[in-house]
Amino acid sequence: MTGVVEPDVARGLTDADGITLAAAMAGAGLDPSGLGADVGLAERVAGFIELHVEQGSALGGLGAPVGVGESIWPHGRWRIDFGGRADHAGTTRLADRRDPMLPYAATVLAAREAASEFGALATMSKVRAVPGGANGICSAVQTWLDARAADEKTLESLVARVMDSARKSADQHGVTVTSRCESFTPVVEFDRDLRDRVGAALARRGVTAPVLPTGAGHDAGVLAGVVPTAMLFVRNRTGVSHSPAEHADPEDCAAGVEALAAVLEDLACR
Repeated sequence: MTGVVEPDVARGLTDADGITLAAAMAGAGLDPSGLGADVGLAERVAGFIELHVEQGSALGGLGAPVGVGESIWPHGRWRIDFGGRADHAGTTRLADRRDPMLPYAATVLAAREAASEFGALATMSKVRAVPGGANGICSAVQTWLDARAADEKTLESLVARVMDSARKSADQHGVTVTSRCESFTPVVEFDRDLRDRVGAALARRGVTAPVLPTGAGHDAGVLAGVVPTAMLFVRNRTGVSHSPAEHADPEDCAAGVEALAAVLEDLACR
């Protein structure tokens, strides 16, 4: 809709079974040729305010039920492939092995250490072991690095550190390694004028809303390239997200709805 993704690229995206988005759309009775930028979006939409549960615990520490988004950290995902040699776990001497699981494990630890050093975030939670037998040495390990940081320079340094560690460990164990960036989203600074209006509208109603960044991607981040956007966050007392343990109290949800209504009334009537 925003034109960030080229229609042909979108139509060619595949799932784990190799089914393209175009084929899936057609199978659902939709026309994939209709994909593309909405050229009139900016003229029809003056602004976009997104209300979302905070996917962290910052508001809980600040004692505030509602917060205002400042920015979205730049983030991306990198695929890393380690290639070794399949062998028998019970007969192959340690000195003779080319086990890709070893540099993979070292890279997981390196990602955590680098994230801590740079004040950033790095996660490796998806991995495929090939062929994946319990009594065999893998021929390959495929993994994905999710990395996020407050600015793009820090993110670049973080990823470079992780990849350097992967190469060194792979060399040590006689394993090959390749990597590629599969997706990257630059930093998103929410529209300052709109953000200030959001804060002022809440202040007039006696609501103190801290301004804070987020490392999570959001609809408002995508739309920010076309129309002014802002975000309201609702306190998540557990700080847990993407899990059944994610929780916002009913009174905090109500505060979020009231804050959104107040902002929309201000934007529509002033």
